[in-house]
Amino acid sequence: MDDRVPALADQLLLIERELRALGVWTSSPPAPESLASQEPFCVDTLAFDQWLQWIFLPRMKHILEHDQPLPTVSGILAMAHMVYQHQPQRMAGLFNTLETFDRLISVGRG
Repeated sequence: MDDRVPALADQLLLIERELRALGVWTSSPPAPESLASQEPFCVDTLAFDQWLQWIFLPRMKHILEHDQPLPTVSGILAMAHMVYQHQPQRMAGLFNTLETFDRLISVGRG
């Protein structure tokens, strides 16, 4: 098992907590066709926070739970900065969690 797994699992929980604190966590999933987008971050069908909740978090949890290879790069923070460029103070907590996630992923690049 990759020694980053526990820290990454904690980070996923913190990302979820931030989404909930921001009031963007939803109980109903988007339509299946919205989740099936082929565009990066599902930019054509989902808001970024929806993508985090319904695509990113479940995929990463699956990877961790099934001891699959971790991604070698992550640019989620850069996308968040672009999406929320007019709300930097409101999104500061989310930015911090995503920055830590990106850093943990990049540490494993070899």
